[in-house]
Amino acid sequence: MPNFATAIKDEIRRLAKREIKVDTSSTKAAVAQFRRDIAKLKRQMRAQEKEIAFLKSQEQKRLGQPQPAAEDELEGVRFSARSAKAQRERLGLSQQNYAKLVGVSPMTIYNWESGNSRPRNEQLAALVAVRGIGKREAMSKLEAMKTDVTKTRRKPR
Repeated sequence: MPNFATAIKDEIRRLAKREIKVDTSSTKAAVAQFRRDIAKLKRQMRAQEKEIAFLKSQEQKRLGQPQPAAEDELEGVRFSARSAKAQRERLGLSQQNYAKLVGVSPMTIYNWESGNSRPRNEQLAALVAVRGIGKREAMSKLEAMKTDVTKTRRKPR
């Protein structure tokens, strides 16, 4: 009799495994398809991020704005309100023109120079890029920005 009981148990176990396999096979196929779709979407996202970064850099070049420095280049860079003001005065620029050159608002420059706020990484990168230029180059970049703005404006009707 014990052989009969073990035979029935084995048969029940075999049939249960078979039923489970049939029920889960569609789920396994769906999971595999979802993983493929996720991988494809990740590849598309990386490609689009690269394209966006390229287009941003092209637009900044077109507008004459300084190129932001990479994250590793900003590692040892420090910001101080006094140095920001001294840099602006060295270039002989008003807060408004300096703000255009850096790509922020004049109020932001005022807040930086008064010590009320600090630049974010993107803005700090722009400040670092402006550090290396002289008065003539700063003026030429501002002039280039002014001509770009006048070209894009529409004539009133």
